[in-house]
Amino acid sequence: MAEPTRDDVDALVGPATPHFAYQLRARVLDLVESLPADHAVRRYAEEQAALLDRLGYSSSKAEEGPRAPRTSPGWEGIPSAAPADTPLPRNT
Repeated sequence: MAEPTRDDVDALVGPATPHFAYQLRARVLDLVESLPADHAVRRYAEEQAALLDRLGYSSSKAEEGPRAPRTSPGWEGIPSAAPADTPLPRNT
């Protein structure tokens, strides 16, 4: 197999949804496990794996467009309104 590239990582992460975040995270980490720890693609893959971890506690990546303010009426009744950069708190 050829050495993984950023494009390979992006191909896995790009279509990610919360439902499949952890399966994709595992695939991303498997893809780069043979690369040295200081390899640029491995570091990028680890960053994307962290995004997928946050996405697992979110409702979307919400990377584009304006967001509805959390002060909107009824917001507290929308449990799925957590983007990946501010996911729901983890139950511990």
